[in-house]
Amino acid sequence: MAHVNPARDATNLFPTAPWGGRTIGEIIARLDPRARSCWEPACGPGMLAHGLNDNFPVVFQSDYVQYGAHRIFDFVRAPEDQVPFVADWIVTNPPFDLCEEFVQLAYARARRGVAMLCRLGFLEGQKRHQLLYSDCRYYAVAPFSERLPLVMGCWDPEASSAAAYAWFIWLKPGVGPRVMPPHPYVIDIPPGSCARLSRDSDLQFAAMRAAA
Repeated sequence: MAHVNPARDATNLFPTAPWGGRTIGEIIARLDPRARSCWEPACGPGMLAHGLNDNFPVVFQSDYVQYGAHRIFDFVRAPEDQVPFVADWIVTNPPFDLCEEFVQLAYARARRGVAMLCRLGFLEGQKRHQLLYSDCRYYAVAPFSERLPLVMGCWDPEASSAAAYAWFIWLKPGVGPRVMPPHPYVIDIPPGSCARLSRDSDLQFAAMRAAA
């Protein structure tokens, strides 16, 4: 199950800027003030987790590739009796080709909620409709008004992007309103979030690459 930076794994690594993690941390804090722990199961070198630390007292990191001092765990293929951590929330930027599997497993494993960073086009697709509106009915989608650039293999603070990404949010039964709204909410991530939520400490990750 464990691998150490093989070249093929770099193609599935699109690190999330720490400020992107702080956006969802703030949203979760509003939706679920009782949330205390978070599991980032596709952590890479740790950029997203660094941002999540602002809102979660406990952030557990794992990945099936060894990028740093995190737990080695294959979130999709490992048997259930080997799950290393039980968290209030599971928050991650999942591998593009495993988004559906990550959603299903995260929803089953999290105690209180799930947040997945996906392309806005994740809303599309006949096969995905069953997942989003029946099997794991999502609660809200939070698109970025200013684009969140994702670059293969590294985090580049100067990068720009034409691709639209959003946080997709699931609440477990008993969390949030007693009666689910008839339609999922749209939660705005307004312009200026990058400047407001960026920190000097984030720059420690700017030079990290998958092959480092």
